[in-house]
Amino acid sequence: MIDVYSWPTPNGHKVHIMLEECGLRLGREWRVHPIDIGAGDQFKPDFLAISPNNKIPAIVDADGPDGQPISLFESGAILLYLASKHGRFLGNNDREKFNTMQWLMFQVGGFGPMLGQAHHFRIYAPTQIEYAIERYTNEARRLYGVLDQQLAKTAYLSGDQYTIADIATFPWARSSSNQGIDWADYPHAKRWFDQISARPAVQRGVQVLADLRKPLMDDKAKEVLFGKMQYQTR
Repeated sequence: MIDVYSWPTPNGHKVHIMLEECGLRLGREWRVHPIDIGAGDQFKPDFLAISPNNKIPAIVDADGPDGQPISLFESGAILLYLASKHGRFLGNNDREKFNTMQWLMFQVGGFGPMLGQAHHFRIYAPTQIEYAIERYTNEARRLYGVLDQQLAKTAYLSGDQYTIADIATFPWARSSSNQGIDWADYPHAKRWFDQISARPAVQRGVQVLADLRKPLMDDKAKEVLFGKMQYQTR
């Protein structure tokens, strides 16, 4: 059994989708523990013990590499671990694996963080700062351009095979409108997005914990996520 500590965010959905794509079924081979990041669950000692950066998702696999439990945080590391363990979605040889990993790093180093900043300044910031909105919206559009150019040449990000690079990137593209993106400007990326959206495992993965997420963020949640609570020493 794999215990998953998560919340219905793009980073959480990466792991939910991966587990479903690997053929593991929620409630049978893995179980989910909601970490309500708007309520501050990510700062509780039990969660910090497995995710010292106080970010979701994190996992504890009772059957680790040496038969002993292993805990992991950071969504990219979790995807690499699951791909390695199950022998899927990483590549069949070293060349394919490194190609997949470079596109995974594109997501974890840019496509996620920069789109997160676009979200923040366009949607959540208490003060509308035109410079920040323009900067991160333009960066979002640049990154979607990189995505589109690659997908004009290949079916998936790292080639003809669906990999953890696609699994990592897709959840962030689900909020494209909030990032200032018009899909009409990125037809190859839109083809890729629609193709992945239709996968049954993806559809199951994005529904995990979805009923717990509030449609609107209240002031308390904003303070927990963006205020002084983030920076307290623990």
